[in-house]
Formats: sequence, structure tokens, C-alpha cells
Amino acid sequence: MQVNITGNHIELTDALRDYVNQKLSRLERHYDNITNVQVTLSIEKERQQAAATLHASGADLYGMAEQDDMYAAIDVLTDKLDRQLVRHKEKTQAHAQGAGKR
Repeated sequence: MQVNITGNHIELTDALRDYVNQKLSRLERHYDNITNVQVTLSIEKERQQAAATLHASGADLYGMAEQDDMYAAIDVLTDKLDRQLVRHKEKTQAHAQGAGKR
């Protein structure tokens, strides 16, 4: 999985990059076919925002989170992507097994 991290109005430190990579690596335990993830971290006034687009086989998933702390925003973002990824995996497995056929 390739991770691209960009920052708007924020300096991307090594600690921040490592934290994003650590949290996103958790997503691979649910789904192996993740090709790349584009993460954008931004700060505007008091808003700390983390957004990501995840490209997996069969779907492009998007998540965004705003919190007072950037690390908390990254946590919420990965939780959202995790739920979406599990739902996508369940749908693809159900489709492959012929669910919905009568």
C-alpha cells in the first residue's frame, strides 16, 4: 500500500507521518487489495482536518474528520475508513458467493 501525505498550512513532521502510516497500516488487516491512499492534513484557524481517499480493488473510499487535535482527527479518519472498508469487503464477498440470487 502506497501512502501519499500532503499538508495544507501545516508542516509535516516525521512524527506526524509515522502516526498516519501506523494508523493506515491497520486497514490492511481487513483488506489486502489496497493500492494507494492519498491523505491530506490541513489547518484552517481552529479547525484541524484530516481527509483521505483510499483506492482499493473495486472501490474508491473517501473519509474526512475534523477535531481540535490533529492526532484525534487522524484517529477518527482511520475509524471511518475502517468501517467503510469492512462494509466494502462484506459486499464483495456476498456478491462473489451469489447473495441476492433467488
